[in-house]
Amino acid sequence: MPDGSSDHETPTRRDAIKYGGAVIGGGLLAGCIGQSNSASPLTETTANDSSTATKTTEPEVESYSVTMAPAGTIELDEVPKSVFTVLVHHADMVVALGHGDALNAMYSPSNFEGNYDKLLERLNGVSVDWSNLYNSWNPDKETLYELDSDLHLADPAYVSTMDAWDTADVEEVQTEIAPWFGNSLSRNHSEPPADWADQYQYYSLWDIFGKVAQVFREQERYEALSDVKTTLDSTISSSLPASDNRPQTARIMTTPELDTIWTFHMNGPGFIRSHTRPFGVPDALSDVEESSTIDLETLVETDPEVILVENAFARSDDWRAVKNEFHNDPVAGEISAVKNDQVYPLSARYGGPIMNLFQLEMVSKQLYPEQFGEWPDYDGGPYPDFSKEEQLFDREQVANIINGDF
Repeated sequence: MPDGSSDHETPTRRDAIKYGGAVIGGGLLAGCIGQSNSASPLTETTANDSSTATKTTEPEVESYSVTMAPAGTIELDEVPKSVFTVLVHHADMVVALGHGDALNAMYSPSNFEGNYDKLLERLNGVSVDWSNLYNSWNPDKETLYELDSDLHLADPAYVSTMDAWDTADVEEVQTEIAPWFGNSLSRNHSEPPADWADQYQYYSLWDIFGKVAQVFREQERYEALSDVKTTLDSTISSSLPASDNRPQTARIMTTPELDTIWTFHMNGPGFIRSHTRPFGVPDALSDVEESSTIDLETLVETDPEVILVENAFARSDDWRAVKNEFHNDPVAGEISAVKNDQVYPLSARYGGPIMNLFQLEMVSKQLYPEQFGEWPDYDGGPYPDFSKEEQLFDREQVANIINGDF
């Protein structure tokens, strides 16, 4: 905190946000985690609530608080206008809530531009300017001071594990610049760092989205998008074939030459699987450790009926190379998925609600074309332009919600 020279000045918007973050306490880790476990996901408190009143200098500023582990409770007086993010699921949420212009940082903007522009092409009026976003992987702390964000929408426990950071750095930024608010370890239910173990909590992707919606005071947008997701979930679950008619599937990421193959699971906890878990397919690689590497011969031995290739949707050239290699390599040609031309691209496994909707539709068509319609012979370019009858969710409805017309 600055010294006491400003004690008698009227708080600015920046001061109110900064001091609001201090609700977490003298140490960030002290938190209000007890509230995190019991607070309603869509409940706000204001300065008019005597039980949690915030003292302000006249004129009185209405404040509101939001709680999510591991940061605990933050208190704000105004919707953040500049927002620092790291992982893309948080950035996706900001865009989905109609506040994409507030983004000033995220991890690998150029990479995710390739994913998202292909999706947003189908959402009229929704776009992101990626050109000036700071690449925030292992961010420089001084750059955070320069950005002077209203909110750091990033998991403080996760940030504390980066090479240039520790818990003390996280606390400093919380106190001197603006609050942290985010949850990333829920993606894989990873074990939190020791400093955060007692207060960590795992959420679903859409539960995190609900908390972020509170921060931006966009509960109506969130509820409208949640309705779309609920309808899509119902469409999928009601049309799945019997469990013994579901294809054995391998989820991988690979180099174009197929000389290194990384494995990912289809089922299990965490939002990294939020677009594959609902389909209940037998996982060809369930006995292989997550994110480990295998060779092509091992993939041949498991003989999946369908292969889903991570991050292939964004990199059109790589995807074409991968697809050709599967069909041209004599060893790969022995795999059932290759013989039946059922090797398909996926987008980013860490996406937020926008990507989640598209990838649920994508995987539906890739796994169960008879039930949901066929995924085309995709060879790069924007997300396929399915007709209204072929869409599993309404593009116009989603675009209207994001653009505030709902």
